[in-house]
Amino acid sequence: MPLSEYEQRVLEQMERALESDDPRLATTLQHSRRRSPLRFVLAGAGVVLGLLLLVIGAASQMAWLGVVGFALMFAGVAFVFAAPRKKGPQGVVKGDGTVSPSAASSGRTTRTAKKPKSSGFLDRLEERWNRRRDEGR
Repeated sequence: MPLSEYEQRVLEQMERALESDDPRLATTLQHSRRRSPLRFVLAGAGVVLGLLLLVIGAASQMAWLGVVGFALMFAGVAFVFAAPRKKGPQGVVKGDGTVSPSAASSGRTTRTAKKPKSSGFLDRLEERWNRRRDEGR
């Protein structure tokens, strides 16, 4: 069942509020972590080469070659399961939906004093909830 226009507007407002309150969480929830097929090919090649080195090292009684092969196999498996590196948040989403560069992405590392929190969507919802709860008493 599709959402009504009102429900779509409320959902969009909630998304914007989430993006402005916690941009890192919002980007984490929006983007699925798809891994490149190249990642699997490289890891598979590392595992196969490591297994080959392990067998050759054991057959020729060169322990160091077996250890190198095992380490290569382990690195290949770890490479597949490791999360891809990410650049971090690209900016801060404002209430109107525009994105401004964050302090971290512009190279500034100094911290400023916290700004007083403006009355956002979630604050208004909480305020309305509290009013309704108080009226029911």
